[in-house]
Amino acid sequence: MEQYTNIQWFPGHMAKAKRMVQENLKLVDVAIELLDARIPLSSRNPMINQILGNKPKLVILNKADLADPEITNQWKDTLWGEKTRVVAVNSINGKGFSEIPKAARELVAAKISKMTASGRRHRPVRCMVLGIPNVGKSSFINRLARRKSARTGDTPGVTKGKQVIKINKDMELLDTPGILWPKFEDIEVGLKLAATGAIKEQVVNVEEVAVYLIKLLKKINPETISARYKLQALPEDDYELLQQIAVKRGLLVSGGTADTYKASVLVLKEFREGRLGRISLEEPGGITV
Repeated sequence: MEQYTNIQWFPGHMAKAKRMVQENLKLVDVAIELLDARIPLSSRNPMINQILGNKPKLVILNKADLADPEITNQWKDTLWGEKTRVVAVNSINGKGFSEIPKAARELVAAKISKMTASGRRHRPVRCMVLGIPNVGKSSFINRLARRKSARTGDTPGVTKGKQVIKINKDMELLDTPGILWPKFEDIEVGLKLAATGAIKEQVVNVEEVAVYLIKLLKKINPETISARYKLQALPEDDYELLQQIAVKRGLLVSGGTADTYKASVLVLKEFREGRLGRISLEEPGGITV
C-alpha cells in the first residue's frame, strides 16, 4: 500500500470519554449509535460493544442519501440483532426519522410489558446519542427534536445538570451526546474519516486524502469520474488523475501547471455533496469497496 500520513485524533481523551459515556448510560434505556452510512466501520468506536454491555442499541446510519442504497441495506441486515435495531436516515430532509421512536420502543418492549403487568405506568423510552466527533450528532438531534430544545424539569432519575428533551409521548432524549473518540489502528480509517469530512482539512494532508479517495472511486465507479470530469480514459496513477482533473476544471497555477491542492479540495467537496453519486466506501465484513 502507498505511504500515507498516520492521522491521530486525541487518543488521550478516550479513557475520559468512555467513563463519561458509561455514567450517562445508567440514565437511559437505549443507546443510539450514530454512524456515517458511507463508512459504518470507520465511523464507530471499536470499543462500542464493550462500553454498552447489555444495553439495547439503536444504530443510525446517517447520511444514507449519500451512500449506495444496496450496500446500506446489507449493513442493516449485518448490524441487526436481538438487542440491536438499525435505521437509515437523512438528517437534512428527515427521511427515516419517523421509524426511530418505534424502533426504540421495540428494543424495550419486554421491559414495558413487565412494567404494565406490575401495574406501573410506563414512561417514555429514554435514549442517549453516541458517536465520534463530527459524525453529525447535532444535526441528528436537532432533526429528531424538530429543532425544539424544550426541556423537562427535574426528570426522575436524572441528576442535576443533565436534562431531557421530550421527542414525543413515547421517547425522550438525554441532552448530553456521548462523545466516543475513534482509534486509528488502521491508517485507512483516518483517511476515510477525512474523505467524508469527519476530520477537518486543517489537520490532514488534503492531497493525500484526495488521492486515496480517487483510488477508491476508481474501483467503485470509474465511469462516474470519467463523466464528471470529462476524461476519456483514467490513468493508472492516481496523482496523475488528480492532475488531469485540475486541468479539466481550469485549476492551474502560474505557468499552466495543475493546481493539485485546489483539485483535491474540489474532489472532496463534490464527493461529500453527492455529486459523484451515492457511494459507500465500506461493505459489511470489514471490506473496503
